[in-house]
Amino acid sequence: MAKEKGAKNTYGVPLERSDNLKLDQHRHHCEPEDFGRWVQSGYGKDKRLAVDLFSGAGGLSLGLERAGWTTAAAVDFDQRARETHAANFPGMSLRVDLGDDVQRDEFVQRILDSGARIDLVAGGPPCQPFSRAGRSKIRHLVEYHNRDPHDLRKELWRAYVDVIERLLPRAVLMENVPDMGLSDDFSVIRIIEEKLESLGYVTQVRLVDAWNYRVPQHRKRLILLARRDGGGFEWGMPKKQTTLREAIGDLPVLDPQPLLPVGGRVCEYNEQQNPKLSPFAKEMRRKAPKGVVHDHMTRRVREDDFRIFTVMDSKTLYSELGEKLREDEKKFQRYDAEQFTDKYKKLDWEELSRTITAHIAKDGYWYIHPEETRTLTVREAARIQTFPDRFRFAGTRSDAFRQIGNAVPPLLGEAAARVLLPQAVPTRDKTVDKWPKLREELTRWAKEQRAGKQWYQFPSGRKMKPLGALVMAVLSGSKLQMKQLSNVMDEVAGHRELSQDIYLALLNAAPTVALRRRLEARLGSVVGKPEVWVNADSVLDHREAMGLKPAELALFRLLAGGDIMLVSQSALRVAARVQQNESHLTNRLTEGRLNLIKLLGAGRDAPVRMAAIRFIGENLCREKQPVCGSCPLSDYCPTRPQEDEGVEATFDVAVTTG
Repeated sequence: MAKEKGAKNTYGVPLERSDNLKLDQHRHHCEPEDFGRWVQSGYGKDKRLAVDLFSGAGGLSLGLERAGWTTAAAVDFDQRARETHAANFPGMSLRVDLGDDVQRDEFVQRILDSGARIDLVAGGPPCQPFSRAGRSKIRHLVEYHNRDPHDLRKELWRAYVDVIERLLPRAVLMENVPDMGLSDDFSVIRIIEEKLESLGYVTQVRLVDAWNYRVPQHRKRLILLARRDGGGFEWGMPKKQTTLREAIGDLPVLDPQPLLPVGGRVCEYNEQQNPKLSPFAKEMRRKAPKGVVHDHMTRRVREDDFRIFTVMDSKTLYSELGEKLREDEKKFQRYDAEQFTDKYKKLDWEELSRTITAHIAKDGYWYIHPEETRTLTVREAARIQTFPDRFRFAGTRSDAFRQIGNAVPPLLGEAAARVLLPQAVPTRDKTVDKWPKLREELTRWAKEQRAGKQWYQFPSGRKMKPLGALVMAVLSGSKLQMKQLSNVMDEVAGHRELSQDIYLALLNAAPTVALRRRLEARLGSVVGKPEVWVNADSVLDHREAMGLKPAELALFRLLAGGDIMLVSQSALRVAARVQQNESHLTNRLTEGRLNLIKLLGAGRDAPVRMAAIRFIGENLCREKQPVCGSCPLSDYCPTRPQEDEGVEATFDVAVTTG
């Protein structure tokens, strides 16, 4: 028995591997060579057809099915997941590497040749985010080493967009985790939205709490919806939360014992002993075989875990177990309690479950049953993900856990899919069509300002070099009159290097002693060093020597041309007012950011738009006394707070640089 990583001792259980479940294919499954016939005269005829990319076991496919679609084709590279999908759904279930151009082309061409009219493309592409360093490096390679800027074909979200572009469905549904946005300034999401808009779609990006749609777990998902039929995006009202007891309380008690197998492929299920099934449980039992429940099995219980599970309750942290164990039992706490403070989690009957993830395939310590001394079974995990009891998973127990953890909860998929159903009378709010024009106007205005006196507020202009971006970043946070700021910045306009002469001129132009000292502290170490000023990356290599703060670094990256989303209260306020909500006050890190990405967009001009949003928020779209008359967004802003008549409708008064 191998010693566990981070563990103090070597307690274990007998090594075991569950049986490998083989499943028959769905009775309306079809092979690729029969797809044309399946579409034209078979099961797929006259049905609203969908394609599910990166389908996994089929959580999203099941949601689409519940909402009224038939999945004509599903694609995933996981063989066990493909087998699961083929057993539970009609149509083609293919093992295809969508990152491979040849395989993707063959897949798309087969659909086109069949004559299938695909109404919706759905899926959850693994969106590997661009790190800031990665984006900067790619840009540098393109500029200086003649690298193809589109040499990113292996990124699977690009394959997802490519399929959409070629099939042109009426609607699109994309699901992924929120972190894909937060980790890279939503650059991937912004690129996808901009591409879809260029294809004639209107889009909505929404952060959804799955528990609002009866999914009995804590789970936030990022949903991107798009449609090109004139319809809008109307989400159903949130539902009453489903507790863990309502979700799995009817499943058979297993009475686990240390070191012995727990549960099995088939367990008795007595409907007569469950006369008061919750509505959720009744729904999960629909079309399931009578008298039995399948896959109600989990790992054996270690002797030390058996004792630990017994003394825990839903509030107990792993770091607190020492207080509950006898002195001779403290050896059972085999993980470092300081490092693994929440290593174990016992669930609560009256609460939601912890988020089910693919990690459950490795261990179930985050998912300890509320009463029994064991971790959740495959069937319980499936229920919490809202897979019905009739749904089976191919492969071993670990294969099933992994497929369940990777899946989109079907009830969440259904809620999102229903938003995209055809509307007899299109109800689209016309404001959703304004974004391309709004961003175009914002770009035009920003470039106009960049060509004039405000050049130093915007990236990529004739006068703005990395040196200018750095000086502007160093000045951030200081409130200067426009004339004072212009005097300082004019000393570096168009210059590429910080020579001794330019440095002295900067110091002489500083209007205060404090500002002069700040310039000396930040720039003194890089005067007269040509190697610092090759490009933005070389400047960043010296950021520690200059003592640049995070906010200064972010502004430098933006003004040096980086695709940076500066999330500030003022920028969020601009986006919220254009969207006619108060997300800058209530949900800054969620809806607030989503509002900002809608306004920002993507592409070559995104940095200049971000700089414009920053400038507008700090100097025009003030919390009080906004100067709407000078704002390029005023015609698109339904909120337009009442202007103070005493404020001159110009930003040529004072400039806040940070």
